[in-house]
Amino acid sequence: MTTHHLSLEYLIRPPVTSTDKAPAIFLFHGYGSNEEDLFSFAPELPDGLCVISARAPHSLPPYGYAWYNINFDANFGKWSDTVQARESVGKMVHFIKEAIDAYSLDEKRISLLGFSQGTVLSFALALSYPSMFRNVVGLSGYIDENILVDSYESLDHSHLKMFVSHGQYDPVIPISWATKTPPILERLGISYTFEEFPTGHGVSRENFYAMNNWLKKQL
Repeated sequence: MTTHHLSLEYLIRPPVTSTDKAPAIFLFHGYGSNEEDLFSFAPELPDGLCVISARAPHSLPPYGYAWYNINFDANFGKWSDTVQARESVGKMVHFIKEAIDAYSLDEKRISLLGFSQGTVLSFALALSYPSMFRNVVGLSGYIDENILVDSYESLDHSHLKMFVSHGQYDPVIPISWATKTPPILERLGISYTFEEFPTGHGVSRENFYAMNNWLKKQL
């Protein structure tokens, strides 16, 4: 397969069983990581999927990247740069459209998989532009309504399916933030699976198997 230059750096695993109009899954890593992190899932993801793992646009020394800045202030605590987050959502939409064209992907069978900050933006993508996506896997993240398009509640989300999971002892993104996700999905008419695992901020083997089995059933 010829690798094309696109607007974000990325790694790609072409579909094993098909190359023409294949379904695809886009992987979006967490804060301070890079495209190699979630790409380690690729060998075990369904063979029919084209797997594309993107690198976030903002450098975070020494070796990582971020979709948006997270500021730590003694007076105001931790807060996210919502302007930067919205800009990254726009860049992700552009990148996904580029990849669909460059690799002749099936635009009606596009899935997202995010971890942590990548999950926050995967939710933002799906809820803001639901017609572009089919499935979403959200690992260790939450829905930030501040970065969604203003009219998101009026859009049709009824075809979307989501797998949402979180560690019960997550010290980075509290489980209490994650438990606010199901009521929002229910309000929007989105079919979802929500699972908790006895872990911290990470993806356990049990979590991965549950996610991958769910994903296989959606294809």
